[in-house]
Amino acid sequence: MCKGLAALPHTCLERAKEIKTKLGTLLQKPDSTIDFIIPYPEKPEKPPKAQKPSPEEALQWRDSLEKLLQNPYGLASFRSFLRSEFSEENAEFWVACEDYKKTKSPVKMAEKAKKIYEEFIQTEAPKEVNIDHFTKAVTMKNLVEPSPTSFDMAQKRIFALMEKDSLPRFVAVGVLS
Repeated sequence: MCKGLAALPHTCLERAKEIKTKLGTLLQKPDSTIDFIIPYPEKPEKPPKAQKPSPEEALQWRDSLEKLLQNPYGLASFRSFLRSEFSEENAEFWVACEDYKKTKSPVKMAEKAKKIYEEFIQTEAPKEVNIDHFTKAVTMKNLVEPSPTSFDMAQKRIFALMEKDSLPRFVAVGVLS
């Protein structure tokens, strides 16, 4: 019966995109309005705002996801964009892997590895990233003895996904203008 999205009129697809964008905005607002309902005795200090890059630096992000992710302002902008597309788990996973690789203590590494696995890798994880079964299996095998490279294959897959899929849309919506 259902012939997929292609069978829907173009106007329906456009309307669905508008609704998705509005829902994304609505889903983000409760975080800030909840403070009015349940005020915190002391609000945690917000991290200092990342310095806005020069136009030349921002233009480099069009061709280099790596440069974008390494710049605090670029990462924040990209994460915000991914949030609007309901795929922010990809950037969160990438950041978690970068932090994990800097861990020196084997005990802390094992703790972080378990947390990353439970949050992003395991089936039905709260922020499960989209990786193939082979990559998931290799990652699970790597976690038997956690090392700084345990998540490398999965991180590379997610990086490639963001580079091929999300970055072109990020650039297309004019965030870098």
